[in-house]
Amino acid sequence: MSKYVYNPDTLMYEVKKEKKHLKRLYLVLLVAALPGVVYFYFWLYVSVFKFELPKTSYLKRKHAAWEAQMDILDRQMDLYEQTLAGIEQRDDDVYRSIYGLSPIPEPVKNAGIGGANRYSELERLDANSKLKKSIYRLDALSKRTYIRSRALDEVYEMSLNEGDMISCVPNMPPLMTTKGNFRLSSSFGLRVDPVYGGAERHGGQDFAAANGTPVYVTGDGVVEKVSYQFRGYGNEILVDHGYGYKTRYAHLNTIEVTQGMKVSRGERIGSVGNTGKSTGYHLHYEVIYRGERKNPLNFMDLDMPATEYAAIINRQGSESSVGKRSSTMDLLRRSRKNDE
Repeated sequence: MSKYVYNPDTLMYEVKKEKKHLKRLYLVLLVAALPGVVYFYFWLYVSVFKFELPKTSYLKRKHAAWEAQMDILDRQMDLYEQTLAGIEQRDDDVYRSIYGLSPIPEPVKNAGIGGANRYSELERLDANSKLKKSIYRLDALSKRTYIRSRALDEVYEMSLNEGDMISCVPNMPPLMTTKGNFRLSSSFGLRVDPVYGGAERHGGQDFAAANGTPVYVTGDGVVEKVSYQFRGYGNEILVDHGYGYKTRYAHLNTIEVTQGMKVSRGERIGSVGNTGKSTGYHLHYEVIYRGERKNPLNFMDLDMPATEYAAIINRQGSESSVGKRSSTMDLLRRSRKNDE
């Protein structure tokens, strides 16, 4: 509807003429000011009054819940790592020691999980990302668990053959324990060479005894070597007991076994002599585990009653009681703790 205004010159009411360009200007100004008004509204809403948009509030709640779940996961992994560390310690120090198995090497225990592109999806994440750290940690924990599981399988297999192992591992003196039958002379470790002088590492235990004193094998096994020499070990027997163990009997007077012959614990294999590099009648006795010579005294009980020793000789290797098996396991533990 048109608007009318009074014209004093013509003394009449005339239709008011509006300037269209002003309308356009007002419209442009309104459109230009609208984003600023909207931005100012959100600024007041968020910054001044500390209000949040519904979606922002939802995302923050989701993030807080995710952070809480990550914290729970970290605590669970802490618990799992402590439990696994205890299992690893018992396996290395007790179970593997009892059965003569070497501890798992550190590089193997801490080996990573292969695959060049395994973590390619995580490269875009920040280095301090909780998710990234947790994935790395969980993978390492899984790898350690797998390695220990395989190691315990090995221990389990050994335990199935425990009876055979007990009779094979050297666990008694090579000479009868009757009082006065022998005396300990040169011990395992550093000593002065009795022939040439100077320091040398003595790899066994010497038992001084009368010429011809019977020598008995200290565990079930197979005669790997029989040697007759004028030097070195002289007349020598090397017995392979399996499970990584071997024993050597040197400077013998007589040898009563042949190479390849099966022998039983407590079976007579020779007699004390003075052959090879020797300054008197004695038996040089060695215990070798996985190629390394060990202190033989860790594999015997010098206080074993002569009657018990005699019973072993008569049985030639058969075990008699649970108590004897227990004492043998104690000797195995001692052998792994101290080589000197």
